[in-house]
Amino acid sequence: MATIERMEVGQRMSRIVKHNETVYLCGQVGADANTDITEQTKTMLEKVDVLLEQAGSDRSYILSATIYLRDMKDFTEMNAVWDSWIPKDHAPARACVEARLARAELLVEISVVAAIK
Repeated sequence: MATIERMEVGQRMSRIVKHNETVYLCGQVGADANTDITEQTKTMLEKVDVLLEQAGSDRSYILSATIYLRDMKDFTEMNAVWDSWIPKDHAPARACVEARLARAELLVEISVVAAIK
């Protein structure tokens, strides 16, 4: 039987779900929705780091990431932050799409799947 561990469980979602040496993170957004795309991306990725550490992983173990941008005009600036954050030779499978997010001031959100160390 598969073992599933849910961490920081709320009514609608768990922030972290672990299953078979894989960790799934719920969508993460920047710490302050009133900042620009660069700052929202930086703080969003900082939150990913914290959650991955809690789950026994880190950014070098990311298997896939889906990034949602409110507007594709922010693609280059978001990628500048992403490129400096992701470890060299550890780029995961990734998709980036334009999407309406939960609140109008949110510019970027990410969903991550990673292996456990």
